[in-house]
Amino acid sequence: QVQLVESGGGLVQAGGSLRLSCAASGAASGRPFSSYVMGWFRQAPGKEREFIAVISWSGVGTNYADSVKGRFTISRDNAENTVYLEMNSLKPEDTAVYYCAATRAALMQTRSFDYDYWGQGTQVTVSS
Repeated sequence: QVQLVESGGGLVQAGGSLRLSCAASGAASGRPFSSYVMGWFRQAPGKEREFIAVISWSGVGTNYADSVKGRFTISRDNAENTVYLEMNSLKPEDTAVYYCAATRAALMQTRSFDYDYWGQGTQVTVSS
């Protein structure tokens, strides 16, 4: 079982920045953190959970939702078992609970049901 704990959320004004972190522990079946593809999702009140960003196990490959492309950056530190989401130029519509997730799939995934492990989420609120 892999445990994921997000942190770094909070209240920020429009145009501001936040950096989310997701710390992983308890890698399953001897698989190291570096073997998991990691993703970030978010869910606003009354809306479905949506894909934000994904990063390959090596950190070389990334993919983003169009809504955040150019503003958000996903990265990972395999030595620290942590994945990050740098969020710049935040907008009120970015307000949501942000979740990190891990998948055992070999390729980068954008669908929530392809992920095996989830964190509890961290709230991001952007005021106008």
